Amino acid sequence: MARPKLQIIVLFQNLGDEHPYFARNPAPPLSGVLLAALTPPVVEVEVLHEMVRPIDYGCDADFIALSFMDYCAPHAVEVARRFRRLGKKVVAGGRYASTFPEALAGHFDSVVVGEAEGVWPRVVRDLVANRLQPRYDAPFALALDDIPPPRYDLVEPAFAIAVVTEATRGCPFRCSYCQLNIRPAPFRTRPVADVIRDLTATGAIPFHKRKMAMIYDNNFGGDLRHAKQLLRAIAKLDLWGVGLQFTLGCLDDPEFVDLLVDARCTMAFVGLESLNEASLASVHKHHNLVRKYREQFGMMKERGILTFAGFMVALDEDTPAYYREVPAKLEAVDPSAILTSIAIPIPGTPLHAEAVAAGRIVDEDLRHYEGDHLVFQPLGVSAADVLDAYQQIPAAFYAWPAVIRRWWRLMKAYWTSPHGRHRLLRTPLLTAILWQLSRFQRVHARRKVAPVLAAERAKWRRLEASARKVDTVAGAV
Repeated sequence: MARPKLQIIVLFQNLGDEHPYFARNPAPPLSGVLLAALTPPVVEVEVLHEMVRPIDYGCDADFIALSFMDYCAPHAVEVARRFRRLGKKVVAGGRYASTFPEALAGHFDSVVVGEAEGVWPRVVRDLVANRLQPRYDAPFALALDDIPPPRYDLVEPAFAIAVVTEATRGCPFRCSYCQLNIRPAPFRTRPVADVIRDLTATGAIPFHKRKMAMIYDNNFGGDLRHAKQLLRAIAKLDLWGVGLQFTLGCLDDPEFVDLLVDARCTMAFVGLESLNEASLASVHKHHNLVRKYREQFGMMKERGILTFAGFMVALDEDTPAYYREVPAKLEAVDPSAILTSIAIPIPGTPLHAEAVAAGRIVDEDLRHYEGDHLVFQPLGVSAADVLDAYQQIPAAFYAWPAVIRRWWRLMKAYWTSPHGRHRLLRTPLLTAILWQLSRFQRVHARRKVAPVLAAERAKWRRLEASARKVDTVAGAV
């Protein structure tokens, strides 16, 4: 007898089906393939990543599981409505569902709250037995032992990298904008042997896709002792390159830096966020020290590690003069790539609570809380300043002459440093990664950001005109 089918959909289209945007991300998120691995064999399972292909509402799945972040919540409700009209059972999960389950009640057949490991197999069995409950609450902050390897065989061919996993969960820091601080859980590590098993459970995918991996931690170096143990174990694998995420403070440990090289870390995503100490302090990111940025990025270049740095505008201590200085300052500290966003006061975070208390929220549409929209009144700069900076800073950074200069500085530092290793393999790999990242950011700016910014400028002109009108009336009275 054929098993019923479960389709796991990781949502991405925050503005819905009317304005689809398919990203050329190199690797999928972890959530879908990990959930598939946790699914008991009472169902056939498929994973669909909406960032690379559209939802097929005519699919043959009996059950639908939607995983989504805050900004996709309105889209998720609409997707669920369409599937439920077709008679399919729809379950919600992910960060938003875990934070605001009450907001989703009635829109889904069930809402899963918390981490899937403690509850998902029971949800699936209840689906099949037709005894699904409206809500499932997972135990809080379970140990991370015995999590199965993700289902890499279900990753779409559009992704260049299929091997994605995690070594830790959480972060010891408390940045006010971070979603991890809505319901803080203790920082936890996975057994080193389990992570190595994940990185080698790749027999079902093509050979070339077994050689690159991404470890999607919020802070890989949150426990440096564990991180070093894992890096030593990864160094024994025959991988071409590994991508990691960690805070810049980890680079103060010379042994950690050397072990990154041994483990063939090729790219590191770090939270730079700002080149202004006061702006960093305003969001409680005290562990970032601007005076160390140049040395830290230089240390990575010398070892052939490409740095991809998160960067934010619209922080409370930003000024127009600072925005004018940013392109030159970025050139001076020299990250290889940046991911720019407008600061997001995600509902539930301390940053959101502060903005609400000050009456600064001007846009409550969750679809706009993805980093491309300005949803609150900035303090030291105008809305026009923020939107101009958000467009102009990455445009200057990713102009092809600037990209070539950064590539040359990376290669020069790498090839002349006594710390450089694996140069013949890593040079073409680094070149390809930098090229693809730069190309993606340019395409993203043109296809996704530019239309949004045009609408944002119009929105803020209306808001400012309305405010002037109110002031005029008040003055007349």
